[in-house]
Amino acid sequence: MQLEKTISQYESELRKCRDVFQKKTKDYGTSWRVLRPSSLTDQLFIKAQRIRTIEENKAQKVEEGVESEFIGLVNYAIIGLIQLKMNDNTNLDLSEHEALTHFDAESKAIQELMLAKNHDYGEAWRDMRVSSFTDLILMKLLRIRQIEDNQGKTIISEGIDAGYQDIVNYSLFALIQLTEQKTTA
Repeated sequence: MQLEKTISQYESELRKCRDVFQKKTKDYGTSWRVLRPSSLTDQLFIKAQRIRTIEENKAQKVEEGVESEFIGLVNYAIIGLIQLKMNDNTNLDLSEHEALTHFDAESKAIQELMLAKNHDYGEAWRDMRVSSFTDLILMKLLRIRQIEDNQGKTIISEGIDAGYQDIVNYSLFALIQLTEQKTTA
């Protein structure tokens, strides 16, 4: 069944992202706790823009490829969600266990959102190009910037958290497609 395949692929790519998050937490601690939401949005923008530049130029000079940038998008968007929920007065130093607990809670909520949307859209993402995910992520980031400039207020639109969740799902879909391209090549 297609849904079982999607869940398996999604969870596999998410595990790769979590593994990177865990290793970087061991290396750097939770230094990301000092970042304001606008700084996280800018970090996400830089990563997405690099992916787009590589896609358009069909070349890169820095060894890390687009896969590592999509993993970075997943992890920074989840960090953004964690930051939105944590009180500004919360200790900047989280234990590895605390950081992973927050990561896992956000991941679970995002996967539930993916399953609901995937049901309604009928796995339309499978027919999309990776470059379309890149463009959608950039659009979401421009929207998030605007919401941040409006002090988080929206009239009819979803908030920053919904944008971060969509970025995670688009990035995981891109990673699934990139992995499939490698296995069929």
